[in-house]
Amino acid sequence: MNVLVCVKRVPETGARITLTPDAQAIDTTLLGFTISPHEECAVEEAVRIAEQHGGSTTVLTLGPPGAVEQLQNALAMGVGAAVLLETDGSDWNAEETAAAIADAIRARPEPLDLLLFGNEAADSGDYQVGVRVAHMLGVPCVTGIKGIASEEGRLTARREAGGGWEIFELPLPAVVTVKEGLNLPRYASLPGRLRAKKTPIERIEPRRRASGLETIRLVVPEERRSQVAILGRGAEAAPRVVEILRDLGLVAS
Repeated sequence: MNVLVCVKRVPETGARITLTPDAQAIDTTLLGFTISPHEECAVEEAVRIAEQHGGSTTVLTLGPPGAVEQLQNALAMGVGAAVLLETDGSDWNAEETAAAIADAIRARPEPLDLLLFGNEAADSGDYQVGVRVAHMLGVPCVTGIKGIASEEGRLTARREAGGGWEIFELPLPAVVTVKEGLNLPRYASLPGRLRAKKTPIERIEPRRRASGLETIRLVVPEERRSQVAILGRGAEAAPRVVEILRDLGLVAS
């Protein structure tokens, strides 16, 4: 089975996000980058499928030259090949990104059986790229998946729903967007990291299509504020601690 997993270079989880003065982009001057936990699970699933069924695995991303780091991390986990749709670092919206990915897939010499995406981007949370790619390629798509099994050219996918599971059966090729919890991603080994450094990365300059979407401005959500109260120091704080525990109903009055 030939599997392609698509990832996105995003600011590190927990990083403090600031915007450029025109509110059109994230100021990346002091940020580190990673991929989202959903996409880490997609990479792990691609490797597991290849280990179980054979075939090839490829990781693809659209982004600046610095996105090579995220591709190498996926290679170090066991993915066999990497493709960078190299841009100048400017932001591409979901419509433009999906079109570039679909063009790259159509141009590949070997057919792909399964396309894996994270369920949503960790930075913009737009939920769109995987679905748009499936529509452009004319293949079935399921989203929010936390279980995958394949047998005899068909795919079974599970999605949590109302305390139970929704089960989908799809013919291949297909697009699946997965959520964190699908599996437990492995740590990249030292030999894997060394191999990743030596693995050539295919670079493609994507054609940017005209888009009907327009960014007006970005807004950083208001930070949640919390308060801390010092109850005392040493033994003198004990009565106040007991009082709070009683108020919370954790100890008998």
